[in-house]
Formats: sequence, structure tokens, C-alpha cells
Amino acid sequence: MRMLATLLAGSALALTTGAAWAQTPDEADAARQPIIVTAPGGAVDMDDALTLAAADISRNGSPDLLGALTRNIAGVTLQDAQNNPWQPNLVYRGFTASPLQGQSQGIAVYLDGARFNQPFGDTVQFDLLPEAAIRSVNLLDKSAVYGLNALGGALTLETKTGASDPGLEASLSHGRFGMTEASVAGGMAWGDWSAFGAVQYTHDDGWRDHSPSTLYNGYADLGFDTATGGLHLKIVGADTDLTGNGVSPVELLAADRRAIFTWPDNSRSRYGRISLHPWVALSGTTRIEGTLYAQKLTLRTVNGDAADIEGCEDEDDAGFVCLETVGGDGDEEQALLTDTDGQAIADTLDGEGYGVLNRGRTATRAMGALVQLVDRRATGAGENMFALGFSYDSSRTRFDTSTELGALTDDRSVDGLGSIIVQKDGAIAPVGLVAHSDYWGIFVQDRLPITARLSAEVALRYNHARIVMQDQIGTALNGRHRFERVNPGIEFDYALSDGLTLRAGYAESNRVPTPAELSCADENAPCSLTNFFIADPPLKQVVAKSWEAGAKGKAQVGGFALDWLLSAWRTGNRNDIQYVASEIRGRAYFRNIGSTRRQGVEATLRASRGGFSAGLSYAFTDATYRAPLTLSSPANPSADDEGLIEVARGDRLPGIPRHSATVSLDYAGSGWSLGGDLIARSGQYLVGDEGNDQPKLGGYAVVNLRASVNLVQGVSLFGTLANAFNRRYATFGTFSEVGEIDLEEAPGASNPRAYGPGTPRRWQLGVKARF
Repeated sequence: MRMLATLLAGSALALTTGAAWAQTPDEADAARQPIIVTAPGGAVDMDDALTLAAADISRNGSPDLLGALTRNIAGVTLQDAQNNPWQPNLVYRGFTASPLQGQSQGIAVYLDGARFNQPFGDTVQFDLLPEAAIRSVNLLDKSAVYGLNALGGALTLETKTGASDPGLEASLSHGRFGMTEASVAGGMAWGDWSAFGAVQYTHDDGWRDHSPSTLYNGYADLGFDTATGGLHLKIVGADTDLTGNGVSPVELLAADRRAIFTWPDNSRSRYGRISLHPWVALSGTTRIEGTLYAQKLTLRTVNGDAADIEGCEDEDDAGFVCLETVGGDGDEEQALLTDTDGQAIADTLDGEGYGVLNRGRTATRAMGALVQLVDRRATGAGENMFALGFSYDSSRTRFDTSTELGALTDDRSVDGLGSIIVQKDGAIAPVGLVAHSDYWGIFVQDRLPITARLSAEVALRYNHARIVMQDQIGTALNGRHRFERVNPGIEFDYALSDGLTLRAGYAESNRVPTPAELSCADENAPCSLTNFFIADPPLKQVVAKSWEAGAKGKAQVGGFALDWLLSAWRTGNRNDIQYVASEIRGRAYFRNIGSTRRQGVEATLRASRGGFSAGLSYAFTDATYRAPLTLSSPANPSADDEGLIEVARGDRLPGIPRHSATVSLDYAGSGWSLGGDLIARSGQYLVGDEGNDQPKLGGYAVVNLRASVNLVQGVSLFGTLANAFNRRYATFGTFSEVGEIDLEEAPGASNPRAYGPGTPRRWQLGVKARF
């Protein structure tokens, strides 16, 4: 901390004594370009970012953000936990950004400087993003300034403007399994004004049974920029209907790979966001820039699930239905199911064949601001860049849910029977909750030149979080929570030559428990994936301490232009939070699990010569528990009679491949192009096998191909072939109880392993125009 204070003092001295810039005509023209905040800190730490441009996102023809991340960055893995292309778990360095409640969100995501992690559960809904309007994507390593959830780093997205991307671009395509995509995006600039707009439509029948999805996305930007200031108004909208039917038992997949276990599993989102992006130059070296936003998200979900419900065995409760549970002594017990009037629910299915329909509605209104002062000026040793700012994010969420008793049909869908379950002990009950959250942050960051070759990036941030929950039915969910922390960070960069730079640094970050986690932290009252709110014991905030060292360089070898980046890193989490399975089927709860550690090595190499370009990326990730603990995992074959498993120090975190690699090759000829990718991931332990007692999910290697040919000037025909060799693989695995559900495709199935299968061979053809 003393070193940080010294360097910060040096930064302030540089601000007051450094020479001011005099703008040249070229610099004045550059100043007329839009200045849009992308993240806290004024882009000080962009020198070692992994960056994708709009051309990378649309390399296959249609805009595809998630596909671009996986084919360019080996450290990014997409898990098909829901088996929907727009609902993956994005895992980077062992940390997750996911649209699914229950995932421990460890990556901060910013859209044009505004926090994109949804405030209710810090989730990241990729389906809401206007892919046709994204100009650049940056994956940044740890820094204290990025605020909450940046345990594994930050993902920043910048959208297009009429000044940055003039012209018109459109695409129309169709592919296997009913995939249809259409997008139009265009921009223009006149004088100091600019405008850009984009609309996108996507429909997919889904390659698995009963799995259609439809997405509408829109974006608009209106801007005014001069040499001394500017203002942009941005609007983002989305209306999506996604079906993600999740994992299936391995024996069912072996019999019919398109089959699903239970359904429906559907989520519908309506999203709107409006934001203002002002900036003003105070002098030739100093400016103030900001992002102010307001948004509304309404999410409706319905999930048809199997349930441990059957006819009551006790003679006193004969003719009614009961919930199977596990008592404290490990013996099975039954609890009588009751409805909203407290009356026992009659057995209408002869004691078996029951399921549940979990319905939820989440309505969130949020607003916030990020404002920072950025100063860039020359000093005796080089350019100093200083950023000082604050952020504020406030939200109000109304959450309502109910669980209806249902009947499992022959195709394992769930038909509602009309009775809403309300258990006296709260194990299953309707929920009405209002959650308020307020997140404050004050930060300072400086890139301070020490010598002509050595510089230091210094960061300091104060985070304050307040969460208030108000039960709308009773009082059990009421709670007030406050968290705060100061996170420091420092990185040294040393330029050995014009083509080689070394770096080493340390940073701290934190994330606070979300309202969803705080309200589902009692093992005696677990909740389902759509019914998080049962009780309100306290959870501790997660603190991450990270070290990183690396190098980057450029070179010319044999006519090839080479760019490379090498990183070695280690992050230790204290009071990590994990979603732990309950003895009751389909239910779980959150708990602090102590310390975990993630460490690894990443290497990226890009080469180009003429029309040829290639990319090679490799990542090694070692993620382990650092303290022994006992977890509940009743479907794990290694669990004891009480459904518990033992986790030892050094056991690996599940769901994280140790080895990841990508190879990308492209050649652009005169009027045509041809390319492809190889994406490979090693095996991983199943979620629920935290003790590493069961065989791992197998690794995979998938080849994707692409090609395009110009039809006329500005118009091209493109095609893609995903999983060209039709490999059968899975990206996600867990356990599921199957013994009591009749699988007609796999009679007698008993293996509890369940996988999220990867997409089979899939083609897509389309036309793209650019004017």
C-alpha cells in the first residue's frame, strides 16, 4: 500500500507539472471522433487485452459474438448447460458469465460503459445483445477498477456509431434445423452529426426435440461530436423467446441424441435500455466522459421438471400426495403436499407419474451512471494517463414464482393439474419479493511513466453495496445487507525493445452475494432454479487476489507479420460461493465454501501474410479447492447414505477443462475466401462431482469450415459447416436421478450421468451485402 500511495502521489504530480499538448490538425480531426466510455478507468489497461473487431464477429457471414470468442480465444469455453445457443455458460480462466441463476458470476460485463450484469443475480443474458451493432469486444485481465464481479476479469463491448461505421450492411441466411437469420445495419455522418441503426431477427427450431427459439434485437445511436465535446443517445431493445431443455441422461442420449429429459424449459425476455454518453474536453489534455443509463427487463420462465412426489404411504394420508425427502438420519421421509388453502392435495394419478411446473416472473428496473475524468499528457519519461471517477448502479426487482403440481406425459412433458403447492415448512411455496440494490464505486487509475521503458499502472477502487429485500407474502425473506471493500492493484510494464514488452502485476477484486443467493442460503429450505427465495441467512462476499506476469511482442519472420501474447496468472478466492444440490430432487442452496484457487498459462499467436491469416491459442487452467469440505450431491454414485460427498484440498473444480486450444486459418483470394477453425477442449469433472470420484466428461475436438464468394461488387454468398465431421461430444455434465422416470427410448436406464450434448453437423447458407 505504501508503494501504491507513492505512485499515486507521483501521478498527481505529473498532472500538475506535465506539459500540455498542443493539438495538431490531425489531432483535432481525431478529437471529432465519438468518445464512448467502454469501462471504468479510461482504457488505461488495454495494452494486454484480447480484442475482437466487428470483422471477427461476422467472419462466418452472420454476426456471432459467442462463436467469435470461442474460435479466437482458447481460454473461453462455452458450456451447453441449457443446450440453447444463446444461453451458454461462458467460462474464462475458471470464472463464469452466464444467463443462468445458480452460476457463480465472476466476470464483469460492460456495454458502452454501463454495467450489463443484470442486478438481480449478476447474470449475463447474451440474447439481449445487438450483435449486428457491436464494433469491438475486449476481454481484460484483472484490475481493481472494474468493480463488482471482476474476479476473473472484464468483458467490454463497444457499439457502432455513424461516424465509426458509415455505410450499409445486411445479411440473410438459412440453415439446418430451421435456422433463419436476417440483419440490417447502417450508419451515416453529416457535419458534426451521425446516426446508426441495426435490427436483427433470428429463429431456430433447435436440433433437439421441442427446442425452438426466436429473437428480435434492435439498436439505434444518434450522435453529435465536435473537437471539444459530444453527446450520443443510444437505445437497445430485445424481445426473445428461448427454449433450453438442458441436460439428458447418457442412456437416453445414446438411444436418441435429440431426445430431452423433461420439458418445457422456456424463458421469455423483453428488454429496453436508453443511455446517454456525453464528453467534454476541459483542455487539450483533459476531458470528462460519462455513461448514464436506464433499463427495464421483464423475464418470464416456465420449467417442467421431475419431482420426488408420489402417493402418501402413511395410512392417515392415504389418497393424497407427498413429497419425498431425506431425514437427518439418512432415512427417506414423506411430507404431505398442501395447496394455497392449506388443504391436502388429492392423488389423481394412482400414486405416481407426478412432476411440477415452476413458473417465475422477474421485473427489473435499473439505472446508473459512470463518470470519469481522463487526463493524458506528456512527462519527461513519456505519456502519463490518469483516470478518476465514480459509478452508481441502482435497481428494483419484483420477483414472483409459483410451483404447480403436474403430470408427466409419455413424452416427459409436464401438464399442469391446477394445484399450486404451498408447503407449511416453506420447502415449496409461492414467492413474492421486492429487492432493492445500490452499488457505489469510486476509483482512480494511472499509467505512470517511470523511465522511457518502464511504466506502472496503479489502481484503487472503493466498492459499496447495499441490498434490501422485502417479502411481499410474509416476513421470512426480509433482509438488509451491506458490503464494502477497498481493492488495490498495480502492474509494471517494461519495454525490452520496440517489439517486446514484459509485464507483472497484482490486483484485488470482490463480488457481493446477489439477492438470489442471499435468499437461498439455507440447506433446510432449498430452492429450485426458478424458486430461489426461501430463507435469508447471511453470506460473505467473495474476495479475489490475483497475480499475473506475461509478455507480448511483434515480429516479421519469413514475410509473416506475427503478434503474440503470453500470460501466466494465479487467482485465489476467499469465501467462494457455490450452488449445492439438496436431497430434494431439483432443489439446491447457496453456501460459502471457503478458499479456491485458479491458475494457469495462456498463449496467443497471430500471423498474416498477404491474403493468409492464422491464429493459434492455448490455455491451461488449474482450478482447485484449497480447503477440505463436505458437500451435498445426492445423485452422485459416490455419495454416502445421507447424500454427502467429501472434497479434499487439491480436488479440481468441476466443469472446467484443464487444456483448451483453438486453431483458425483463413485465406482471402480475389473475390473469394476460405477458412476454418479447430476447437479442442480436454475432459472435465461433472458438476456434482466436486470430490473427483467419478470418471470425467470426455474431451472433444470440433472442426468448423466457412467460405464466401463475391457475386457482384459488395454482395457475396457465404456458407458455413459447423462440426464438419459430425463428432458426438458434450460440453457440460452433471448428475440426474432417472430411476423413477420411464424412458421409453432407454428402458431400465439407471446411469445418473447427464450431459449437455454438442450440436451435430450443421450447415448455413446466406447472402451478405456491404455498401
